[in-house]
Amino acid sequence: MDFIPVCEPFLNGREMEYVQDCISTGWISSSGKYVKAFEEKFAEYCQVKYGVAVCNGTMALHLALVAAGIAPGDEIIIPNFTMIASAFAACYIGAIPVFVDAEPDTWNIDVSRIEEKITIRTKAIMPVSIFGQPCEMDKIWEIAKKYNLKIIEDAAESHGAEYRGKKTGNLADITAFSFFANKNLTTGEGGMVVTNNEVLYDRSRYYKNLCFPLDAPRNYNHSDIGYNYRMSNLHAAIGLAQVEKADEYRALRIKNRNFYQQFLTTIPGISIQETRSDVLNVHWMNGLVIDSELYGRTRTELINHLRENNIETRLFFIGMNRQPSLIKYGCSPDGNYPVTDNLSENGFYLPSGSNMTKDKIEFICEIINNYKR
Repeated sequence: MDFIPVCEPFLNGREMEYVQDCISTGWISSSGKYVKAFEEKFAEYCQVKYGVAVCNGTMALHLALVAAGIAPGDEIIIPNFTMIASAFAACYIGAIPVFVDAEPDTWNIDVSRIEEKITIRTKAIMPVSIFGQPCEMDKIWEIAKKYNLKIIEDAAESHGAEYRGKKTGNLADITAFSFFANKNLTTGEGGMVVTNNEVLYDRSRYYKNLCFPLDAPRNYNHSDIGYNYRMSNLHAAIGLAQVEKADEYRALRIKNRNFYQQFLTTIPGISIQETRSDVLNVHWMNGLVIDSELYGRTRTELINHLRENNIETRLFFIGMNRQPSLIKYGCSPDGNYPVTDNLSENGFYLPSGSNMTKDKIEFICEIINNYKR
């Protein structure tokens, strides 16, 4: 079998046509028709009113926090098992990320543990839809309303995912997405903030563009400190072509998961992410967790064996409480996070791109199955 990458972009729409249009007309910066078209089309796909395109997903998270009024010293509840951008976005503001362990089956934030982490300084909850699965949002909303907290969703991995019929992007006060090259929808680099709240929308537009006035001429007199988080017309052109085929790409990722589930669940010592019955998981990445006693091999041994067979993998996230940068920043590493520790020590991604085939997935699973002791 030829080399199988862990994930690669799938560009089989009108990307080339739209990018060539940008180049031929000279509209290659943040001005141009594709930025607005992409914002509107993606917001519509998320079932919300407003979208604000930015340069990457981390900046989308930061912008969402700024728009929501998060200030230095505020505490934000985040999952302990997440990509570090979730925490860094809070740190950029001077806020303090506070960690909650994961659920052992869905790998999302353990909602039953959120309230014990809330203090008088807590201002927001940041649920993260890990690997494409939305969190238990109804319970998170109950907590948020009880303590008057904002919900700022990190949906970097869950384009088109649904919770009880509502899509990510339409589950929080404000939501941030990533369009990195390995995401279900990609612009290469890029992100977007989406919301139904007009005030949050206007604040996002204002702060993303150096705080230039929204509805007045540019007199270069700036009342606030803003950011240059603009997305280029070139990236938005790719994004528009991608969102035009969003449902197709979503179906392909779900099909990947179904094949992995079919072939992996009978192997002793191998477990995969469970999907809640009330969500549509879009399976950005298909990961497994290995029980080395039952499987007979360690994670490192299996990863090396897969590499020898031209199969690329990636390790899972390391828990936020174990990140030297966050401890140095002032986050508390105290507490027990056994689920995160298990995921971090024993989990890794399998190839999950939208253009994966059944033959490739079956080959990968055969390698895994035949290597057990």
